[in-house]
Amino acid sequence: MLPVVCTSAPQADPVLSQLNLVIRPMSSSPPIHGAQLVMKILGNEARLSAWKKELSGMADRILEVRSQLRAGLEKKGTPGTWRHITDQIGMFSYTGLTTPQCERLIKDHHIYLTKFGRISLAGLNNGNIQYMVDSIDEVVRALPPITSKL
Repeated sequence: MLPVVCTSAPQADPVLSQLNLVIRPMSSSPPIHGAQLVMKILGNEARLSAWKKELSGMADRILEVRSQLRAGLEKKGTPGTWRHITDQIGMFSYTGLTTPQCERLIKDHHIYLTKFGRISLAGLNNGNIQYMVDSIDEVVRALPPITSKL
């Protein structure tokens, strides 16, 4: 951070212009150390193998969390269908919860997700998956989605 104090707006304009000339290349050109780090890992057979093993382990853990979440909701009889949890891929999941249900999860259960139902599964594990299941079950039962009668 570089604070600059100018005594007038006419004086500040050229100073800002010069600062922008310095800042622009910094933000437009990524630093090389990230690429060097990747090359250090992927360019070495032993490190590449270890990275692939760790990556596979993380992906398998996310798949397991998805399975546990779906199975827990279905076992509990939570209203709704939960197949979409295991049909999706990646570390984020769209829960299918409504905005009021998400707000209740945040306010009452301290489970943080977007108000549109997107949540990171990376924070779930064997120690908290049941709390997640119980919390989703509670909000779905307390705030059932409004269905149209058309």
